[in-house]
Amino acid sequence: MENVKGAKHQEVRMLNRKSLDISGVSNVESFDNEEFLLETECGFLTVRGQNLHMKNLNLDQGLVSIEGTIHSLAYLDGSSTGNKSKGLFGKLFK
Repeated sequence: MENVKGAKHQEVRMLNRKSLDISGVSNVESFDNEEFLLETECGFLTVRGQNLHMKNLNLDQGLVSIEGTIHSLAYLDGSSTGNKSKGLFGKLFK
C-alpha cells in the first residue's frame, strides 16, 4: 500500500501483550502504571494495563514504547457517543 503525502500514518506493534511500540504519536497527555493517554495522528489512544511504564519516548520522531501487561487499546473518536461537542475530558469522564 502506497503512503500518500500528507496522509495519516500510524503503526502499532505489540509483542506477547508485554511490549508495545507506537508511531505517529504527537503528545503524551497523561500516564501512570495503569493507563496511558496518547495523542496520535489517528486520534487519542488509551492504553490500559498493569505495571505499565514508558521504555522509550521520542516525540520528534513520534515514537513511544511501553512495557508492562497490556489489557486494552482504544481510540477515543467520539463515534460511539454520537455527541462530538464533548471535549476530551467529557469523553474520558462519561
